[in-house]
Amino acid sequence: MERKTKILMISAVLVLAILSGIAALAYANGVNWDPNTVANVAYNDDGCFGGHGGRLGRGMGPWRSITISQEFKDNVINIAKNDTDVQNLLNDGYNATSIRPIINATVEADGSVTIKATSAVVILENNRTSRASVWVNLEEGKVTRVVILTRTVIEKP
Repeated sequence: MERKTKILMISAVLVLAILSGIAALAYANGVNWDPNTVANVAYNDDGCFGGHGGRLGRGMGPWRSITISQEFKDNVINIAKNDTDVQNLLNDGYNATSIRPIINATVEADGSVTIKATSAVVILENNRTSRASVWVNLEEGKVTRVVILTRTVIEKP
């Protein structure tokens, strides 16, 4: 193999590894959402991924943070709330506790990289005993999957 081809292949692998880390960071952190008002959406404490309380910690990877716009959050929330299954969960006492964007990265033949959040997962909780994950496809503007997990605890004297 030519040296130029090897360097291009190694560069592509490194770029994909970095982008995978960013996507993992994006998924691991969530939005703290006051369920009583849609307008009161704040991303962590400082409006960014990797902020205070982030599971992966602050400053991981080549970028210190990824800022999520209010418009993105509102768009995800509105799409989710328009789904009848999500409406039923909200009526049953579930509250949205986080939004996790799913970021896709594409490396073109010329080496250019495109990064785009094409979907997101909204986490709904009900009294810390039930959790629902709602997958929102942003390109189609609809909910594509709802997974509900329930934990039952029986206290014994």
